[in-house]
Amino acid sequence: MSKDLKIHLKISPNASKNEIVRTDEGVKIKITAQPIDGKANKALVEFLSKEFKIPKTSIEILKGQTGKDKTLIFKALDDEKYSTLIAVLN
Repeated sequence: MSKDLKIHLKISPNASKNEIVRTDEGVKIKITAQPIDGKANKALVEFLSKEFKIPKTSIEILKGQTGKDKTLIFKALDDEKYSTLIAVLN
């Protein structure tokens, strides 16, 4: 059975490397791309796609297209991917 997962994240563009970092406020994702012309958003989707082995088409930015606070939805996840995402990003 597939599930959708909506997650709120903070991103930090223009970082030295792409990584997921736990902070007191939650999860922050550092992205090397510049926040110009949507490059950081594209890099964020590509990074999460590779990191969790999920198709890029299954990841959508719902809110925060131009800000650091983002709401993403991961669509049609199997139970294993859903559990992994909850464990890492929540």
